[in-house]
Amino acid sequence: MNVRERFLLAMTEFRARVSPPKWEFGYWGENVENWYAEGLPRRRYPRLPRGISTPTSSLYLPCWKSIHTGRLSSGLAVIGGGLYWPTQGFPIDNDVRTQLGMDLGQVLVNVNLLFHPMFEVTVIEETAETMTYIDIDGVKRLFLKKTGVIPSALENPIRDWATWNRLKEERLNLKDIKGRFPRSWPRLLERYRDRDFPLVLGGYPQGYFGTLAHLMGYEHLFYNYTDDPKLIHDIQKTFTDVWLAVYAEVLSQTSVDMFVFWEDISAGSGSMVSPAMIREFMVPYYKRMTGFLKEHGVKVIFVDTDGECTDLIPLFLDGGVTGMYPMEASCGVDIVNVRRLFPKLQLMGGIPKSELPKGRARIDEVLGPAEAVLETGGYVPFGDHLIPPEVHWNEFRYYREKLNGMIDRRGL
Repeated sequence: MNVRERFLLAMTEFRARVSPPKWEFGYWGENVENWYAEGLPRRRYPRLPRGISTPTSSLYLPCWKSIHTGRLSSGLAVIGGGLYWPTQGFPIDNDVRTQLGMDLGQVLVNVNLLFHPMFEVTVIEETAETMTYIDIDGVKRLFLKKTGVIPSALENPIRDWATWNRLKEERLNLKDIKGRFPRSWPRLLERYRDRDFPLVLGGYPQGYFGTLAHLMGYEHLFYNYTDDPKLIHDIQKTFTDVWLAVYAEVLSQTSVDMFVFWEDISAGSGSMVSPAMIREFMVPYYKRMTGFLKEHGVKVIFVDTDGECTDLIPLFLDGGVTGMYPMEASCGVDIVNVRRLFPKLQLMGGIPKSELPKGRARIDEVLGPAEAVLETGGYVPFGDHLIPPEVHWNEFRYYREKLNGMIDRRGL
């Protein structure tokens, strides 16, 4: 079976004797550069995308390009298969995958889910240390070139009813849905239809917390839950209308295997939003979206959120979600307990990345919970976010070969 077939059998039928895909969420650029120096053969170096396509694939690309010197910056993510690609201008790994016998990763449908027309990239000020610019999503950002991590927002496009109504009228109407598809759509569609990899719809930055935090800023969002709930509901309804129109067009032309809501709603110790607010401002829109997806045959519907998210699982299940990832054990998520509480929750991730530098005995120990959950099916094990630079190539190779063996022993 190919990776798509194994993924669907493992996820939708909880076949414990089917080997799930061998993926990693991803790696920091510093890791990959270190690993090349430590013995990873360099054959297909991770490359940045050539140009801007849609917000789905190209957000932040202008800042990555501003420091591109032929070497991966330390704060740039390199995708390892468990995180869908293309997204956020990140390059994709090939050399780690090839060297360790891992699988082709998830591919994200590249379509514009934010503003159409997109904003023009405008560089306001650039020095050797920083770049201040407006990205294609209309967010004014500050990029620190030395650290090279995702830039911070200085000004968001949604600030009040006036800015929202202008965006809604000019860039979030239903007049030109097909204009949200990239020029390369015919070629992409051929690849999507004739695929041996899982095809994903949604993704960053589409979600019912994530999108609002992205376009309003966290502080404004938190205040407006109480101060102006009508604004929040209007934003949620408008985006839902646009997304459903886009997804209907996509699904009229190709099937998909998985849907992902990007939320990042949890921090290290729990949710940033109360259960009551999730029920009021998110769950109704989740139900509308997941109902549509299930009517169109989508059986794998994930929420992507970092942090300790265990208490949120019942709320997402009520909204029609079927799975969660990356299940950050590093923040206290216990995947064995999650499986006990939610026997049919689809899971990915769950291996504490922060423990991998602590030696082979500790790696053996932290793989125990993953092996136990593999026995239940419905699980793709990998590190619970980007593998940190402290993990050397020999440690990572030991961990990954051990995990690959556990997966291979599943059977098919």
